[in-house]
Amino acid sequence: MRSARAPLLRRAAGLPWPALALLVLAIATFVGFLVYPTYPNYDSYYSLLWGREVLHGHLPSFDEYRSPTEHPLAVVFGAALSLLGRHGDRVMVFFTEASFVVLCAGIYRLGRLAFTPLVGLAAAGILCTRFDFPFLAARAYIDIPYLAFVIWAAAFELARPRRGGIVWVLLACAGLLRPEAWILIGLYFLWMCSGELQAHHNPRERLIRWARYAAYAAVGPVVWVATDFIVTGHPFFSLQHTTGLAEELGRTKGLSEVPTATRKFFLNLAKAPVLYAGIAGFIAAVWLAPRRALMPAALWLIGTGTFVLVGVAGLSVIDRYLLVPTLMVMVFAAVALAGWTMLREGLLIRKLWAIAAAAIVIYGIAFTATRVSFHNFDGELRLRGNSHRSLVELLDQPAVRAARRCGPVSTPNHKLVPDTRWILGASASQVVARADDAQAQRVKRGVSLFVVDRGALLRQALVADTDDPFDNIPLPDFRRLAFTDYYAAYVRC
Repeated sequence: MRSARAPLLRRAAGLPWPALALLVLAIATFVGFLVYPTYPNYDSYYSLLWGREVLHGHLPSFDEYRSPTEHPLAVVFGAALSLLGRHGDRVMVFFTEASFVVLCAGIYRLGRLAFTPLVGLAAAGILCTRFDFPFLAARAYIDIPYLAFVIWAAAFELARPRRGGIVWVLLACAGLLRPEAWILIGLYFLWMCSGELQAHHNPRERLIRWARYAAYAAVGPVVWVATDFIVTGHPFFSLQHTTGLAEELGRTKGLSEVPTATRKFFLNLAKAPVLYAGIAGFIAAVWLAPRRALMPAALWLIGTGTFVLVGVAGLSVIDRYLLVPTLMVMVFAAVALAGWTMLREGLLIRKLWAIAAAAIVIYGIAFTATRVSFHNFDGELRLRGNSHRSLVELLDQPAVRAARRCGPVSTPNHKLVPDTRWILGASASQVVARADDAQAQRVKRGVSLFVVDRGALLRQALVADTDDPFDNIPLPDFRRLAFTDYYAAYVRC
């Protein structure tokens, strides 16, 4: 029986398991895209709106009430998708979910290059089970393509140190999506420059190369500052706007609170078993192959350090700013599970490690099955899709469209403004928030939208401590015009 099993095992070992796993993930992601027709989040809808404004020959409305920070590359992408009309939002979700598949492939590649193929597969598997990440993809958060750019840049650099070329392109794209990437680009600039010192080029050639590297590294900051200046007249508008909005929404943290927030966010994103496995895997990686651990360790250190700097600068302190170091925690957790493949065959410690890893996997499955509510995950996705379609149904009613002549369309706070503008094809002045004191007189006439579903109410009308419940109650002399399962429209002319 042993001789019969041996060819089967060799045949199974020869199968392209990484490619098959990637194919299965791609198919599952596409099925999920069809089964859960979700729509972009608040920030991504603004990228679509700003892109549409650019195509219409208008400057983007960056300074709208509680508008998010713009991201130049996302605005360009939004402009391209707005050519598709109203369906551009679903196409944005499709590309973001596709970016998640690319990200998983990048994590596998990084884990394989740094350690072994099985470590790479384990890292990608862990990523797929951290539901915060696919949920971000299902809501078209720019964090997913940003992570894909960063991880693939790291993988290409690990494959061939001081590679330049594609690494510069990927980091520049990342820097046009999130300013945190500027620190990565700056460090990569220093890394490339140090390589020129070791190459012993003549001074003139070295200066030319340094100037070229500086130009590559400056793409993100220069484009961002130029965009701010052209649109608002203030070159550092994004920084000032983000700081002010963070204070208004209560997202700032003092330096003393950053360590607590860091630990809390790591636990929320990676979950306790993965975090503890990551610590054990880091120790094992440093013990077995310290040079191989340099890239993941450097990304973790840079990402965590950037998060601390964001907190010190008074910007929004949210868990999504720890996504890159969280991915590195997953890579080291994969080392804890599959690092035994770095040892020679026949060693007792290799067999014991493999047995222990199998036990950890069983524990992880049990932990996930007993603590993760798939029903809640399903409910969240369906709520996001159903509520958006309900809003479309309401705003497409002829009576609501006709009533727009009476005044602006108003929503309880800022949350529903971009969705409503996108559906109606409206400008910034045509859709306003009742929470905005500057619109106090204008909202006394026109179409008022109200959230009537409890789940949507907690996510779209009462999301911050500063939200006034009375903003979701009709003003006197408004009459009900139309309603759906999630929303109601009132009008006063």
